[in-house]
Amino acid sequence: MPLIKIAGGSIDVEQAGAGRGLVLLHSLLADRSAFERAAPLLAKTRRLTLVNLPGYGASSPAGPRVEDYADRLAGIFAALHLPRETDVLGNGFGGFISVALAARHGALFDRLVVVDSLAAFPVPAKQPLRVLADNVAKQGMSGALDIAIRRMFPEPFIAAHPEIVVERKRALEKADPVCFRAACQALIDVDLAPVLGSIRNPTLVMAGSEDATTPPALARELAAGIAGARFVEVPGCGHCPQIENPRAFADILEGFLPRS
Repeated sequence: MPLIKIAGGSIDVEQAGAGRGLVLLHSLLADRSAFERAAPLLAKTRRLTLVNLPGYGASSPAGPRVEDYADRLAGIFAALHLPRETDVLGNGFGGFISVALAARHGALFDRLVVVDSLAAFPVPAKQPLRVLADNVAKQGMSGALDIAIRRMFPEPFIAAHPEIVVERKRALEKADPVCFRAACQALIDVDLAPVLGSIRNPTLVMAGSEDATTPPALARELAAGIAGARFVEVPGCGHCPQIENPRAFADILEGFLPRS
């Protein structure tokens, strides 16, 4: 699909499947290919819109705030004629963006799924993001690869799946270093706690039980801040359950999202 032209820039999207719409937003440490294992399961009953976030793939940069990314992505609903009966899922960085999207543009879509994300990083957890940004400034994207893998996956998964480690490194190498550093800074600065109470979208917060990047206890706090939100922990998974256990990931979504 060609680039979608929207106010302020363009967004690189890919669509697959048929049925009720589901927009998928990837993490800082990936591109939309992070959903490629789960997409065939979800596309059986859903029309998927897989987005390369601003600064990834052919999507033009946005920022500097997470809220600016959300405002940019709000344009895809009109551009793609996505109905109100569309759901949004964000993982990691995409989860922060999806929360901001619900707070600022929640009338555009129905249900919200936040996967391994928070309202804000605690002060100690901001330092690894600064290290990532500094490494990329000095070495390009190669400076982020090993750190990124250990932020994405638990050590047993890394040891058991070297082919996925290689695949994920190759995907991350393609990111724009300047945009990646800007995204790191956006995550350091963001605090969405004050706007959680304004979200009216039915919400599910999902967290991998082994996620050291956005720990389940903090993800549970995010859920507690959104009225009526559900929380579910995915056993044995780290930051990207759609890669580590796509069947469990899809089953959880099927239990929360309507089909029509």
